[in-house]
Amino acid sequence: MIWFDLVTPKSILFFEPIIKKMKDKNIDVFITTRGGEGYQETVELLDLYNLSYTNIGNFGGSSLKSKFEASIDRQIKFMEFIGEHHIERLVCLSSVDACRVAFGLGIPIINFYDIPLSDYTTNFTRALPQARLTIPLAHKMFKPFVVPDEVIERFGLDSSQIYEYNFIDPLIWLQNFKYDFDYVKKALKNYNMDYTKSTIVIREEEYKSSYVDKKYPILYEAIDEIQRLTDSNIIIIPRYESKYLEKEFPKAIVLKEKIEIQHLLFFCDLFIGGGGTINSEACFLGTPTISTRSFISHYDKYQIDNNLMVWVDTKEELIEKARLLIGTKIDTSPIKQMGIDIDNIIKNILD
Repeated sequence: MIWFDLVTPKSILFFEPIIKKMKDKNIDVFITTRGGEGYQETVELLDLYNLSYTNIGNFGGSSLKSKFEASIDRQIKFMEFIGEHHIERLVCLSSVDACRVAFGLGIPIINFYDIPLSDYTTNFTRALPQARLTIPLAHKMFKPFVVPDEVIERFGLDSSQIYEYNFIDPLIWLQNFKYDFDYVKKALKNYNMDYTKSTIVIREEEYKSSYVDKKYPILYEAIDEIQRLTDSNIIIIPRYESKYLEKEFPKAIVLKEKIEIQHLLFFCDLFIGGGGTINSEACFLGTPTISTRSFISHYDKYQIDNNLMVWVDTKEELIEKARLLIGTKIDTSPIKQMGIDIDNIIKNILD
């Protein structure tokens, strides 16, 4: 049995086509996730994609102490639970808890990761905690072409353990995407949406994550001014809780439901994001995209260099770029050079 621990929305989107193809090949697959108070995105997304799973443990809150306590608790639960299943190998996107348990129990770890550093060079002082705690334990390490082999080797792996694929991660679930405007209208039916106006979609940075220093203010400080200058609908996709956003931005639409967000990203006239994966999704779909992320990763750098996305680090620059980019279209031709071979990925997972 192949064990997938899917602990982020990105890991669900990335592995969903791989898991479905494995099932088509009659390969036994077992999925775990984590979800609890204050963090339900993974559970909601797994339900949305009709993937069967077992929910084990919680996210752990915003403090390092609460995260560590939740992590230890989850590992203990894993040890008890995994003993009841015949696990041949773990497949994950740098799931710390699952990797620690798999390594301790002698289960081979197949790790995928596109952001080992919060940097686009080989500055190892910017190695993410998840990378430090998972990559050195990997039996095999899969990465996109934009991450240099040297970075992975610095974590202690041999070159023979590194498997490179020729695409940036979101393309695996966007390659067959078909836009549906009726889906957008249905998803927004409970909100006071004016379709005669342009629309800006906004996503917060993952400020509770261990790889983000703090909650940076530039995005929040600029929203009202951007709305005033562009006379646009503002739709905010919450990263965590939504009530404080509703209170702080009463003129904006704050999404409460989990939807297939790609339709909204294609529909909007501008996307402003503090994340990584959703920024890539937006620009891959041809939507003008502004990154307010507090750092630039390897795939961010590729997207910036290929004019798929712009990056800002001040409120004033964000407002100016929003005014200039809204309603434009992105040339996505660099993405057409990428290729996806799911069968070969599965073969390398199983070999």
